[in-house]
Amino acid sequence: MRSQEHNKGELSELKVKIEKKVVEDYARMAENSEYNLEELVVIALKRFRASHCDYLKEHPTTD
Repeated sequence: MRSQEHNKGELSELKVKIEKKVVEDYARMAENSEYNLEELVVIALKRFRASHCDYLKEHPTTD
């Protein structure tokens, strides 16, 4: 996973309200890893999107 590039290309800001404990946990995870907070959040969001592509009304290709 470390070799993958996250947050590359055109960026856009997403402002959301998240439970305080989740924010604190992610900040601590960033401190204890090689990832910064933004990278951790992007990785989590991309994993959720991959697992729930049905919400997009799309299906992954198997090429």
